[in-house]
Amino acid sequence: MANNIVETIQKNLGFPPLQKIDPNIQETKEKTLREPKEKLAQAAIPAVLTAIYQYTRSKAGGQSIFSDSEHTDWLGAIFKGKEKTAVEKVARYAGVSENEAESAMENIADEAVNTIKNSAGAKPTPDSVKAFMSDQRHGILVYLPAAMQMGDLLNEESLDDRTNKMEGPISNFMHAIENKMSANDDSKYP
Repeated sequence: MANNIVETIQKNLGFPPLQKIDPNIQETKEKTLREPKEKLAQAAIPAVLTAIYQYTRSKAGGQSIFSDSEHTDWLGAIFKGKEKTAVEKVARYAGVSENEAESAMENIADEAVNTIKNSAGAKPTPDSVKAFMSDQRHGILVYLPAAMQMGDLLNEESLDDRTNKMEGPISNFMHAIENKMSANDDSKYP
């Protein structure tokens, strides 16, 4: 079972460790001297996982995660036809070609789906997938660079909110409450 899906994917795919986003500057503290592979990981992993988080808010999305044995286009599914824009955002942030960004994002999406399948229980349901991803929400958003504006792309402005990057006893408690509330909120995501 994955305690932190970001770290699991980063290690399984051999990416360098990600840095948390500083809520004050909305970027990693160490902006300079970063290699393109580090920036690619920093952009692609949380971008793909954020899209998967949004995708699993619906029963149909949660169902397809564990029922599609060989989904050929996870990027198209999770970004709902906006995968080209997502790839462009990741490529621009990382300073790599769009082909390199797309390839990395496809690998990340495949690995994420496999990780979710292995972590959502012996008999996964859309609700167990949704609950698992709700528990991962904060752990994903602390790595998501605000410059990528994934909230705009996914029509969920709260994803880019700097309060998602805050940590500490009070913030962690509030994030735990937020995760529980988002796991039970079906009104916003039919």
